[in-house]
Amino acid sequence: MANKHPKHILVISDPPEAPGYFPRLRYMCDFLMQKGYDITLLTEQYQPLIFAHEYPIITIPMYTGGLFDWGIKTIWTLVADWHNKAFACKFFQRNNCVPYDLVLCTAFSDFPLGAAKIIAQRLEVPLICDIRDLDEQVDNSTYQYQHQQWWLMPFRNIYRAIHIRRRNQVLRAANAITTVSPWHAEFIKRHNPHTYIVYNGFDEKQFYPENISTDTFTISYIGTLYDWQKPALEKVKRAIQELDSPIQFIFHTPTQDAIPHDQLGDAIRSSSIMLVLTNTNVHGMLTTKFYEALGCDKPVLCVPSDNGSLAELINYTNAGIATDDITNIKAFIVDKYNEWKENGYTRQKTQHRIAFSRQEQNRLLVKIIEKQLSKDTY
Repeated sequence: MANKHPKHILVISDPPEAPGYFPRLRYMCDFLMQKGYDITLLTEQYQPLIFAHEYPIITIPMYTGGLFDWGIKTIWTLVADWHNKAFACKFFQRNNCVPYDLVLCTAFSDFPLGAAKIIAQRLEVPLICDIRDLDEQVDNSTYQYQHQQWWLMPFRNIYRAIHIRRRNQVLRAANAITTVSPWHAEFIKRHNPHTYIVYNGFDEKQFYPENISTDTFTISYIGTLYDWQKPALEKVKRAIQELDSPIQFIFHTPTQDAIPHDQLGDAIRSSSIMLVLTNTNVHGMLTTKFYEALGCDKPVLCVPSDNGSLAELINYTNAGIATDDITNIKAFIVDKYNEWKENGYTRQKTQHRIAFSRQEQNRLLVKIIEKQLSKDTY
């Protein structure tokens, strides 16, 4: 896209966290810049943002007075949506009348969606919401709220209901919505029919196929481990024990043997099988590690099958197997073990791989943005 006067997009995000700093967000901003857009990223001040970027970043501190300040503002947020309203207000205090043509908000909860709605309406520009997660994707809210303080647990249902209601108000007002899976898209279409899928995908510069011979057959798990994944992990461990073969199980989480972000590609390419753990009570969660394994043509063992979007995508791409049957788990491991013994490495014959690169997925996002920018009024 070649614009004489580049369109200026305000990207609003919840605070990116190290070490990954939201790969979806960073790739999105870089790709839009490559396509000729001016980008400004607006986020809450939380951690130092030390990743490389060529666009301005506005960070706004919201909780600055310690635990008491946090408690008062949390209560006021529940009562009157202080977090979103104050964030939008502070943005306009800093903005100095910089013109924007579109607001793109990527989030997993009602903040900063509510602030993005306020900002877009005041600027009189279209709003696109990029929804990475939904509270409803895991039963009993165990995904979004397992980190909350124990004393908040009795109020969790009230807390959840308030945030879902506010989120849905923004979704209904958005000009367009992008999200990460077919399940998410169908769920969101209840509130807004202008909903499209932009898969997370893999960064093709970091995750690519390469045959690396190893002395050990390894099954690797990389990523956060949630409570609802632990039953699946125990089943895989039992399958490995029953096989009684020289198999090394490598476990990397953010708190246990974490891998630096720039070394993830090599870690996956050096693995024999990439393990993905899910649960039948989980909906539409297409973990980034699945895409990264797909990008490297590494076989995926998904336990159990989610009987939904993830299993369908594994089958569609021929990326591996999604199963809860321990006999099938062992058979898959043995098949890949024999492949490794013969070649010194494993290589999955995937299909449609490149379609799930971040580059291809962000091309879809650009089409959605261009459609909104081509309209005369909003």
